[in-house]
Amino acid sequence: MRASPATGRATRPGGHAGPRETRPGGQAGERRARRAAHRRFTAGCLAWVTVPGPRRPSRVLMAGALAAGVALGGCASFPDAAPPQAWQAQPQLTARPGPQPQIPGEGGEGGGSSGNPPAPSRGPTQVPPPNGCQDFHAEVVGTCLNTVSAVAVLPDGNTGLVAERTTGRVLRVARHTDPVVVATIPVDASGGGGLTGLSLSPTYEEDQLVFAYVTTPADNRVVRFAPGDAPKPVLTGIPRGATDNAGALTVDRRGALLVATGDAGNPAAAANPGTLAGKVLRIDGTGHPAPGNPTIGSPVVASGLHAPQGICTSADGTRSWVTDRAPDEDVLYRLALGQPLDVPAWTWPDRPGVAGCASFSDSVVVATEQGAAAQALLLNRDGSFNGKPVVAEQNTFGRLFGMDTIGDQKAWVGTVNRSGGQPVSSDDRVFELLRPSPVAGGKD
Repeated sequence: MRASPATGRATRPGGHAGPRETRPGGQAGERRARRAAHRRFTAGCLAWVTVPGPRRPSRVLMAGALAAGVALGGCASFPDAAPPQAWQAQPQLTARPGPQPQIPGEGGEGGGSSGNPPAPSRGPTQVPPPNGCQDFHAEVVGTCLNTVSAVAVLPDGNTGLVAERTTGRVLRVARHTDPVVVATIPVDASGGGGLTGLSLSPTYEEDQLVFAYVTTPADNRVVRFAPGDAPKPVLTGIPRGATDNAGALTVDRRGALLVATGDAGNPAAAANPGTLAGKVLRIDGTGHPAPGNPTIGSPVVASGLHAPQGICTSADGTRSWVTDRAPDEDVLYRLALGQPLDVPAWTWPDRPGVAGCASFSDSVVVATEQGAAAQALLLNRDGSFNGKPVVAEQNTFGRLFGMDTIGDQKAWVGTVNRSGGQPVSSDDRVFELLRPSPVAGGKD
């Protein structure tokens, strides 16, 4: 047979077109016949269902459901397929939001301008009150102490030594452990004195030595001790008086010990070069004037203090600061060796009770006793202050005092609520304070 060029129908030899070969119903009838034969052959009466689109799981589920129907109800009869309809686009599905949880007392229908309930505001997390010595603030490191006048963080950054002003005890504290007494130094706590300063030796990891500033019945002095040993005097003869006996300690970048001394109730002593009262001293570990002092043979490197409460040096050693409660205002001085302390870097006329300090690369933070907060003064590149102090932990832990830094990111702060504040059962405490964020502004 060959194809006719005109019609494409099959032709018989001789060129005459034969009759067209068709089956009843045409192609559609042929397909229906094949499907019916298949149904009779399988006896399952299961028709294939074409599911449009990419949702393949629907096809599997439909087939499974139909199979279950066959098993339960026997063979069902299926009519022939309906004539094809014109193609129509499938509707698009748009995800709708599920039900939103409702917070009692927050929002509700008509709660916002768009008809949606307003988002609940996030207030400060409520911390349960302490249970005995157990404190639930995540920042708290040590509890059930007594008037923490000074703090010295150990090199591991997780353990520290704290000084109790009135008892003379030095305790080791760490999270989730009870404080352990490592030394008890005899002190006279009258006139604001007692155990008021604490600093690790520059070579603490080798010698385990700790320096302390204490008041005795005869004088104020610097002593040193190692765990298990009796304290040994380093520098004695610092005048003591009826008031202003407190002092403070830190180590500078060259390993010398900086000692801030009070005027012992005699304001004129601060300007008197013949006395160690009201001064900043710089000594070595044996109590002698440190190499590099402005006046050879003299420990005095600055004068003009009244009642210093804290002295601190930045981690890189480039800046040292000292806080002082002057007769008319609280002040912060930046220490310059050989220069008098006559021009404060910052003043607080409202006298919040400046105490310990922590010096960071871009700020200096001052603890306040009556102010019950830490005040951060942010630094510009030229060393000047950038706006007013930023206040942190206002009234969270009560009256704050001793401080020490952990590198350039954190500080430990001690409280003194048992000596004039409103103590809770876990007082006095030591807690961890993060370096303040560099944001402008604050409170006086």
